[in-house]
Parts: sequence; structure tokens; C-alpha cells
Amino acid sequence: MEFPLLSPTTIRTIHQLVEYQANYHPNRPALEFDDEILTYEVLNAKANKLAHFLINRGIKAEKIVAISVKRSFNMMIGILAIWKAGGAYLPIDPEYPTHRIEYIFEDSSVQLLLTEQLLLENLPLGAIKTICLDSDESCFKLFPQENPSCFLTTDNLAYLLYTSGSTGNPKGVMVSHANLIATYLSWHEIYNLTSKDSHLQMASFSFDVFAGDLLRALCSGAKLVLCPKINLLRPEKLYNFMVAKDINCAEFVPTILRRLASYVKEKNKEFGFMRLLLCGSDSWTLDEYRKLKQFCGHETRVINSYGLTEATIDSTWFEEDESSLTLSPQQYVPIGKPFPHAQVFLLDEDFHEVAKEEIGEIYIGGLGIARGYYNKPELNQERFITHSLNGSRPVKLYKTGDQGQFLADGSMRFLGRKDNQIKLRGIRIELSEIECAINAFPSVKENIVVLNEQESSHPRLVAYIIAEQGATELLTELRHFLIENLPGYLIPAAFFILDILPLTPNGKIDRENLKNRHVILH
Repeated sequence: MEFPLLSPTTIRTIHQLVEYQANYHPNRPALEFDDEILTYEVLNAKANKLAHFLINRGIKAEKIVAISVKRSFNMMIGILAIWKAGGAYLPIDPEYPTHRIEYIFEDSSVQLLLTEQLLLENLPLGAIKTICLDSDESCFKLFPQENPSCFLTTDNLAYLLYTSGSTGNPKGVMVSHANLIATYLSWHEIYNLTSKDSHLQMASFSFDVFAGDLLRALCSGAKLVLCPKINLLRPEKLYNFMVAKDINCAEFVPTILRRLASYVKEKNKEFGFMRLLLCGSDSWTLDEYRKLKQFCGHETRVINSYGLTEATIDSTWFEEDESSLTLSPQQYVPIGKPFPHAQVFLLDEDFHEVAKEEIGEIYIGGLGIARGYYNKPELNQERFITHSLNGSRPVKLYKTGDQGQFLADGSMRFLGRKDNQIKLRGIRIELSEIECAINAFPSVKENIVVLNEQESSHPRLVAYIIAEQGATELLTELRHFLIENLPGYLIPAAFFILDILPLTPNGKIDRENLKNRHVILH
């Protein structure tokens, strides 16, 4: 039997599914990196040793453990060990600016960090205790390799993940084991996941897409292949890597997929070896989707998914069939219908469901809705609401801020943001966070950051600034300032000095005017 007949009522934690694979299929390959392979038995044993050590250090249910490591087996071993000890993991990208790491450490009140020796000198640790998974291995390698006893419930915290924040600081999203289990079981059903699959892992482990890769592969007994970061920016290397490693399942952000598709077309290659090709995008055109399918095999499933960290990675999915063939090639690919664990509603300002084909705000319900934002009670009241729909019993909904419209076949299409949040290269970004950082720089009087999509295949962040001093001096110093205070994906690709910002007739800043300007980016 490939997979036990389990449901959210019989699974308490997500790592129990990995333990199942280690128990019944110990010799199957679980992880591959740099031509080295860990079997499920070895992966589970290594995680168990570290887990027993963490338990000895006081880690238990609801305890948050930070982890900051380079791409390696230690990512997976560390996360599994934290779960097995009962804790929740908090991923810290080693490439984050010091200022951002300091804020996350302070906001989360984390007391323990798993890391590596070479990263210590660049981490603002303060009073945080550290365990180096490389140099401190002797401290835990003699601990038992058997599975620790599990006293968790499905409602216990699985991870705390910080996302872009509209107040200028990131906000932590609390996701439970129940959230992950429900999401995984939906993927297992819709994607027909099997132990024969070989999954590609590309995303930074500080984003929820990483958790999706981990769950889809390791919970189904498949192999997860960690892709070297350098391959992501070079489509030829990425394609050859996928072929060499027998990859047949992968999730891409639009930018990487577009580059890869261009390479395949130019070099007369194909994706016939792929069984499952996923793209998490709300700005991927049907024309791009259909052209990509021309390079795929008959058995290749090309799926567009939609989701948010606050609703546990994915909530809807779209796969073109006969009912969607009438859609215009210039339209964005629909975000589709809900996964089995999710519910999706379109509501007006009074929380009433809008009529079919009318525009409303997307609200998500179901088993994937996160516990809420960490230590943000006011924001939780605003975004995680309890509401009775059509007189039914109250349900918990997440207010996405996205606008949508139901199509005739019941699929939903995405129609942009109501507020100031965008999605770039698969990552949701609050433009206000970037604007706050720029405003903190001396001599900046006012600024606006927009997503310029004049080149559909290469959307870029562009900042427009009203300044008090010369442009050349300011922009050079401003770039250095932002590098020290923001992750690379939040730094605009271009900066322009303006005398005034354009306004709409009602006196508001005309963002559309700025978004639609022709910008030459070098």
C-alpha cells in the first residue's frame, strides 16, 4: 500500500507521516543534495537524535525554535527534529539583513536557534542560545535514534513564518499541524501523489512554498531533491539538473518558469518527463499557460495554484479543461476552484455574497486557516474574522484583500489587490513596508513604490521619490541603506526622482499612472 488510509482525525502531527515512511519504507531515498542521498531511515534517525537533545533542552509543545542554515540536509533534519520534540520552527534566511533578523528575534521572543558555525558571526544573537548543527553534532549524536513519544495535538503550532508587513515590519503567521495535515491531504488527493515521484525543491525555506515542497514529497514517501541556488537563475543548468535527477514534480514561481519555458522553446527541448508542473501565480496569462503545455507530454499536468501564508500555502487550483477553452488568451489564468480542505467566498463590503460574475473580495475559510498573527490581536480581529454566511453557523474566514470574480464554470479569476499588496516572483509583498524603509532615509520627503509590468515577463519594483538633495548622491546612499535594512527581494530595481507625485482627480496619488510609465531597467 502506497499510503495509509488516514484522515485529519487519525493524524495528530505532520511528522507522523514521515515516521510512517521511515517505518514501512526505510530504504527509499528521502533527500538528495550534491549527489548525496539520505534514506527515510537515516533521515528519521538523524532527526530523532536531535529531537531527543532538544527535548532534553526543554523544547515542548508551543515552544518556538528558530532555524537559520544554508541549503543542505540540515534544513530538513532541523525542522523534523523541532517537530518531533514538540516545538514549532521559525525559519530565518541567513541572507536577511541584520535589522530584519533582529526584529524577528525580538518580536517572536525566541530563545533557541539552530544554525551553523559559519553563520554565527553574522547573526544578532543577543541572549539567544544556539546549537550549531555541524560543530555541535557531538552533543546530540549519542542520543536515541528511536522516535520520541508524541504528546502533541493537531492544534499545536507547527511553524511561525514572518511575511511582509504593511506597518514597515514583517508579521509572524502561526500555522498548526492541523492546517498542514489538511492541506497535504488535499494535495495528495488532487495531485495523486505517490512514492514514485521525484520532487524539486527550489524555494527559500523562509517562505511557505518550501513547506509545500517538504510535505508533498516526504509525507508521500517520495524523493525531495534540493536544487543548488545557482541553478535557479540559469535556465540551461536548471533544465539539465531536472533531467539528470529524474525530476517529475516541481512548483515554480512565474519568473523562473518563464525563463525555463523560453529556454525549452529556443533549444527545441520538452517537458515530457514531468508529471506535475505547478505554478503559484495570479498573473500568468492563458497564452503563456497554453504555450507551456505545448512542450509537455500527454501525461503532464500543468496546474496554477493560489494561496496565502495565512491560509496555509494553497487554497485553490486550476487545470484547463473543455469548460475553460472559451477564455481569452490575454486573460490571466484563473485561480480555479477550492481544494477539498478549503472554502472560498466572494463578499461585498457588507459581507454578503456577490452574484455570479460580479466582483467581490476573496475570503478563505476551511481547515487551512492559520491560528492568526503572532502577538497582533488588533490585526487578527481585522483579518481573521468570524462570520455567519446566509444564516449558517459562524465560520472563521481570512480576509485576503484580493478581488475576484466567479466564472460561468464556477472557477474564480483573480482581479488584483484592494490595498497595497502585490505578488512578485511568487512572494506576496506589502509595498508599504518598502515605502516605510525608504521614508526612514534622510532627505527623502515622500515616495511611492509600484510594480511595473510593462515587460510582462520581467515585472520589477520601481520607486518614485521626492527628495531634498541631489539625485546622484541620494540614490547611491539610499541603495546601500536599503541593502542593510531589507531583504534583496524587497529592494526596487529602479529609482526615479520626481518633483511631484501625480494625483488622481480626487487628490489621491495616481499609482496607475506610475505603474504604466515606460521604464527602461538596466
